[in-house]
Amino acid sequence: MSSASLRVCITLGTRPEAIKLAPVIRCFQQSTEFETQVILTGQHREMVQQVMDLFQLSAQRDLDIMKPKQTLTDITCRSLQGLESVFQELRPDLVIVQGDTTTAFAAALAAFYQKIPLGHVEAGLRTDELFDPYPEEANRRLISQLTTLHFAPTTRAVENLRKSGVVGAIHHTGNTVIDALLSVAEQTPPCEVAGLDWSQQRVMLATVHRRENWGDRLESIAQGFLRVLEQVPDTALLLPLHRNPTVREPLQQILGQHERVFLTEPLDYTALVGAIARCTLLLTDSGGLQEEAPALGKPVLVLRDTTERPEAIDAGTAKLIGTESDRIVSEALMLLEDPQAYATMANAVNPFGDGQACQRILQIVSEYLQGPSIP
Repeated sequence: MSSASLRVCITLGTRPEAIKLAPVIRCFQQSTEFETQVILTGQHREMVQQVMDLFQLSAQRDLDIMKPKQTLTDITCRSLQGLESVFQELRPDLVIVQGDTTTAFAAALAAFYQKIPLGHVEAGLRTDELFDPYPEEANRRLISQLTTLHFAPTTRAVENLRKSGVVGAIHHTGNTVIDALLSVAEQTPPCEVAGLDWSQQRVMLATVHRRENWGDRLESIAQGFLRVLEQVPDTALLLPLHRNPTVREPLQQILGQHERVFLTEPLDYTALVGAIARCTLLLTDSGGLQEEAPALGKPVLVLRDTTERPEAIDAGTAKLIGTESDRIVSEALMLLEDPQAYATMANAVNPFGDGQACQRILQIVSEYLQGPSIP
């Protein structure tokens, strides 16, 4: 085939997708083999745009689907209808999605309806609990059944896909989030928060947003944070607030008056990487941070009952601690007060990749669409 005769559509809607697909997009755009079309659904507008600006990327299409108080059904239907029109017009040779968002599922289904091959970045994650996390566990399982090329980040993800009986080709590539993280971290980005002195305080970086942690669990997490701060006077808590008021308002009410709690708007990706590099430890229900923080030598306490990233638990870079206040306090205190326990987690080898996942994905797609190169 002639140069740039292959068209790839890379579809995304949320900030985690943007972060993990940014190095993939750049890799494909730099290749003369492909015409790369970036399609946004608009599921997370402002936070996605931050990442696009950081990596100097632009989208060719934006479905602009978001409406106030819309449901998962609304997001799915608007994305599916918009992507149907885009795929019918562009007729890509391959659609690429990432992870387990509603955008990713809708794009996978839209591609399937048009009989377009699908590549799934970060394929094979599983908790084996259909509603935990919700709706992500169902989304990624459904996507796997429609995927042509599975880009699995770890050997465990490869095994999960094999057990799932998928029909697509399974490839172990590493995780593209490490590609993105290392490219930003090497620039030593700052993270400036008014009143926070990184040199004088041991900072706990926290993120909480998952639906299964809303309500009583969220209150328990916040109370655990307060108790740690009370018992360790040289600590501070940096907690970028999710934009959803169901998450934001209870955290503001419980934590907002403490002098060593710093509640901020969502950090842009460079500031987040700067915060990871400077913090002492992370407490999070995020999936991506379980992969990113170990790459910079930071222990992760996972505020969930299950994780689709058990590799981090097995490697010792993360620990699954749930949402009970007592457990949060005991595990955080162990890392803050026991240097050996801290060093064991901080120095464990990150199982999620070497920063070359995107090059592997590019090669796999090229060989699939054009056949292997002849020496």
